[in-house]
Amino acid sequence: MNTIEPGKRDVSAALRTCAASALICAGLLSATASVSRADESGTSFWLPGIFGSLAAAPGQPGWALAAVYYHTSVGAGADVARSRELQIGNFNPNLNVTLNASLKANADLALLVPSYTFATPVLGGQLAVQMAAIVGSTSASVNGTLMASLPPFSLLRTDSIGDSVTGFGDLYPRASLKWNFGVNNFMTYVTGDIPVGAYSSMSLANLGLGHGDIDGGAGYTYFNPATGHEFSAVTGLTYNFTNPVTNYQSGVDWHLDWGASQFISQQVHIGLVGYVYQQLTADSGQAPILGDFKSRVLGVGPQIGFIFPVGTMQGYLNLKGYWEFAAENRPEGWNAWVTFQISPAAAAPPPQSTMIHK
Repeated sequence: MNTIEPGKRDVSAALRTCAASALICAGLLSATASVSRADESGTSFWLPGIFGSLAAAPGQPGWALAAVYYHTSVGAGADVARSRELQIGNFNPNLNVTLNASLKANADLALLVPSYTFATPVLGGQLAVQMAAIVGSTSASVNGTLMASLPPFSLLRTDSIGDSVTGFGDLYPRASLKWNFGVNNFMTYVTGDIPVGAYSSMSLANLGLGHGDIDGGAGYTYFNPATGHEFSAVTGLTYNFTNPVTNYQSGVDWHLDWGASQFISQQVHIGLVGYVYQQLTADSGQAPILGDFKSRVLGVGPQIGFIFPVGTMQGYLNLKGYWEFAAENRPEGWNAWVTFQISPAAAAPPPQSTMIHK
């Protein structure tokens, strides 16, 4: 197996710059589809898998641009399907409602993320800011039998409901600070949701979330250029504001994204990625039959990354995928990411002078 030679500082800097700045592209693809994730109607602000390998490693100062293609295909059982049907049906919360149904959702999204990394240190670290925007399409369907009763009346019906939407999602600003201490790298970040995307409380599928959020956390990356070993982990908490349309407020969410990889050459690294997502506090404003409706999901999968020159810039291409399991009150399935990043190249070392001995 090839490793990165300690003396090639310019190469290791390039590896660190490309792979780290590529994490910008993972930006804030947070509200993929209103039926595809957790919390209110199975939807969360935080999209697990946003961060991965070299997440906390500083990059090069200047402008960068990232583009991401994201696909997800998920399904869920009665609890998540019922929560969505209750919302779009505007049922009386005093109804006794049971639903034997299943939910399926798919999304194909493109994310564009311009970013800027400052050269002047802030609190001894490297400050970077970005704004992510989403465009794409998503679809969802619920199939099953609903029974509702409010004595002395009762209702029985078979549902087959489907929705799809194509358009723009919310905006996701983010700021981060990163510090490098040899092979150890540390990061802190803050991000949020500006709810301007396509959203309707009466639709099964949405590209917008319908409410604001704020999220903050910290991360760590171990990266040894001499051996090519790398491990990263980022954790954070999300606070959800009340949806003004539905008067529903999702609880506080905790998330952990991680990645581990090995550079098998100066241009290629391979490894694993994963995540843990857990809702910590109960939602409020939901129909009483839903209870706390806390959500959880885990995911794991492979990744591969390629580093290459793009003119005077540096390019990075990353492919990763996750298989989800252990879901609770949340759809589970699989998702795939294709990331392309262009960022400033690492500065080349100064030329060595030649000594002439007489």
